[in-house]
Amino acid sequence: MVSRVRVWLNRTYAENVFFMDQLRRNPSDRAVEIHATHGDADSPVLAAADSADLEPEGLSPAAYVEYALDQCRRRGIDVFVPRLQQEAIVAHRAEFEAAGTALLAPPAEAVSVFQDKATAYQAVQSIGIPVPPWWRVTDEDELVAAVEELEAGGDKACFKPAAGAGGVGFRVVTRAPFSLAHLNGFPGPYVPLDMVVRAVREAAEPVDWLVMPRLEQPEVSVDCLTGPDNRIRMAVGRTKNGRRRGFTLDERWLEPARRLAEGFGLHYLSNIQFRMYGDEPVLLDVNTRPAGGLHQLSLCGVNAPWAAVQLALGEDPGEVVPPFLGTDYTVVSGPRPLRPVSLPQPRVEPAQAPALPAVPVGPVEVATAQTAAQALPL
Repeated sequence: MVSRVRVWLNRTYAENVFFMDQLRRNPSDRAVEIHATHGDADSPVLAAADSADLEPEGLSPAAYVEYALDQCRRRGIDVFVPRLQQEAIVAHRAEFEAAGTALLAPPAEAVSVFQDKATAYQAVQSIGIPVPPWWRVTDEDELVAAVEELEAGGDKACFKPAAGAGGVGFRVVTRAPFSLAHLNGFPGPYVPLDMVVRAVREAAEPVDWLVMPRLEQPEVSVDCLTGPDNRIRMAVGRTKNGRRRGFTLDERWLEPARRLAEGFGLHYLSNIQFRMYGDEPVLLDVNTRPAGGLHQLSLCGVNAPWAAVQLALGEDPGEVVPPFLGTDYTVVSGPRPLRPVSLPQPRVEPAQAPALPAVPVGPVEVATAQTAAQALPL
């Protein structure tokens, strides 16, 4: 009899409720139990899991590793998919393996390279992958110099944190003075340069930003699955152009993604994003974790989460090739259950690292989550 697989996702994105759904609907018909932890009691991933804990706040990286090891031992976790404190966790891979837990994450060296976007751009340039022009800035003089150089070349300047995930902190620089035009409609990414300069000048600490040209669509996110042997098993591009989404196997996007995933040992699931700079695709970002939109590959007949878990368990799924490419689609909101309302949890100091007791899960309310049209029950 084949045993169940116990998978843990820590403090992950709400969209990964669909990652969890795909694990349960795996083509091997294997029993999967999912444990989830989060700092937000209203995260829908807690309600979607078979068991759930609230995570303690304020833990140092070292204390979080101890907390994670305790979770794995107590819960009998077979595969751990870390997002929070990924770099600290993968540095202790041997300890997790000794506890019987496989980490579904790249080696520490690969995670370290891509934690910082400037370091990442330098590294990928060394293997011939195009990147956009960029400047790392820490003060107002460096900021203005970078913006002026970009504008002199006909580009629109933007900036974002050198370290960060998603679109957090991304802004587009404009020379237009602040006016009612900035207050009409929904908030946008445009900020007047003089306001940015003043904020940087008055900041208590230096900023750490990358300034670069605003890149054009389409944006192509290549979801990769790479084995511990550095051999890629899957590379599928998801395209984004305004509201319209789709899929691609165009080698303009896939070839550099494969080269990057294999060259830097981005084991298991990674997401490599490109945009256009002029007529050339250039690297935008590299995520050393499953993308929030990974589940959308179900529209191509692919169950990438389960293939990754198989790899982590030492079961090679072989080449994962979409049997077809799904039609274009858009992303809409949908309801997901939440756990029953509970009292706020107290802050736990680092010295109190042991896990909080489990809390029951069950559908009581609904939350909004992002989902693509679910065409295939994978």
